[in-house]
Amino acid sequence: MRTIWNGSLSFGLVTIPVGLAPATAPKARASDVSFRTLHRECMTPIKQKRWCPVHDREVSNDEIVKGWEVSKGQFVIVEDADLEAIAEHDTSRAIAISRFVPQDEVDPLFFDRTYYLAPTSAEAQRRPYVLLLRAMNETGMAAIGRMVIRGNENFCLIRPKGDALVLETLFLAEDVRSQAEIDESVGELKVKEAELDLARQLIDSLKGEWDPSELHSEYRQNLRQLLEAKLKGEEIAVPEPVAEAPVIDLLDALKKSVAASKGRSSDGAKASTRKKAAPKKRAAAGRK
Repeated sequence: MRTIWNGSLSFGLVTIPVGLAPATAPKARASDVSFRTLHRECMTPIKQKRWCPVHDREVSNDEIVKGWEVSKGQFVIVEDADLEAIAEHDTSRAIAISRFVPQDEVDPLFFDRTYYLAPTSAEAQRRPYVLLLRAMNETGMAAIGRMVIRGNENFCLIRPKGDALVLETLFLAEDVRSQAEIDESVGELKVKEAELDLARQLIDSLKGEWDPSELHSEYRQNLRQLLEAKLKGEEIAVPEPVAEAPVIDLLDALKKSVAASKGRSSDGAKASTRKKAAPKKRAAAGRK
């Protein structure tokens, strides 16, 4: 497995050599097709220039500084040397575990980016990795850690995932927004028992197993088809606008949803029965 950083997990006097390997693609939340900005007239890629409107000219890199806007038009200049002075200079290349916590107590809302923690190739050095993995699996615990990469401090959570350890970089507490406003807006609302019972039935009728292969983007698929059609010179069909759903009674909507889901389940069961019965008919025909 290709790693982007190599160091160690450390807690107490234990040190476990590991490497970081991204568990997701860099653009996992976006399309895998990128676009360039072109001049329509000549189809040439547009160049972005750093332009000073006061001096009415292009500015070179050595003339540019960072500025923090205190108020409208008022800036505090920050030099690269200022940022370098406060950067973390931890060269230990260690993920320092500070404590172990129950894994189910950590809100996934704090998860930022996921990495696999890859063990070293030496068998003797893989033993502590396996030992920690099995102990965390059996106890249901996860580890809170801290590491410094390229001068930036990162807090992380290490958790077991099957036969591997994964590392989640964590958002800081101040960067996770509170849900108190939502809690307040819905906390006092009451629902009818009949509505709740139908909602339970609807959930139960749609119950299934987790299948990550179902997570595919129709937008990506449609975008690829659009680009291939344009490449072939085909005309692109404009989709019909989708009509807005009418506002209906909640209880009535739940009843219709439960009935529809039961109908789909019944049709699926009949189709399955027909498929199983088909070979018997063919076998009978063969005997004749």
